[in-house]
Amino acid sequence: MKFMRHRLVIFAVGVLGFLSALPAAAEVPAVAAASDLKFVLEEIAARFRVDARQDVKLVFGSSGNFYRQIEQGAPFQLFLSADEKFILQLADAGKAVDRGTLYAVGRIVLFAPHDSPLEMDAELSGLKTALADGRIQRFAIANPEHAPYGRAAEQALKARGLWEALQPKLVLGENVSQAAQFAISGSAQGGIFAYSLALSPKVSASGNYVLLPEELHQPLRQRMALIKGANATAQAFYRYLQQPAARQIFKRYGFALPAETGS
Repeated sequence: MKFMRHRLVIFAVGVLGFLSALPAAAEVPAVAAASDLKFVLEEIAARFRVDARQDVKLVFGSSGNFYRQIEQGAPFQLFLSADEKFILQLADAGKAVDRGTLYAVGRIVLFAPHDSPLEMDAELSGLKTALADGRIQRFAIANPEHAPYGRAAEQALKARGLWEALQPKLVLGENVSQAAQFAISGSAQGGIFAYSLALSPKVSASGNYVLLPEELHQPLRQRMALIKGANATAQAFYRYLQQPAARQIFKRYGFALPAETGS
């Protein structure tokens, strides 16, 4: 009996040793992504789970806020910014692995819900008329202070001489996705937000939109980079985002690809 107890103790110790030697389950990396990427990244991440049998946690928000959070040590492992300057600044500060890669160039649209009095045109003349005769009470854009798409909207409105008159009527979203939500929900008579969001079935079914000319704003050059300490899954997803299948999804959501822009 004593011999059997001795063998059981040895067996238990062996099992514990074996279990402790097994690699810990891979940490699911948190990916900080500009909110204009919501629909495209959700689709790409779903394919990544099937193809790579790995997972990532997508967190969407404004690029400026993510920049500050990562600078202060937030545990993101990959950052996809809607403004490349935030990536370059993180690289200069030693927070990113390197200066990353340009993954897309974004566009903006003028959007109006179905019951809006706003007439759609790429030159914003319909917005100017509706604003002058009082038909526009609220107009949605992302906050230009930290959202690149909000800054692009401000530049477009200034280019057409509408910024000063429209400012008192602005409804500012914390990010471009929230600005789109304000516009499609009827909280505003219209808005300017990301083309990639307008192309989603939910948004496009809620109203009408027109793509605004690129010359109305500075290019929305979108860059991504791994953050120092990124694990193998984050690195694999970073590489996956640069593969042809992922690039085609970006293109389907209205993004210009770097090779197409000469970047």
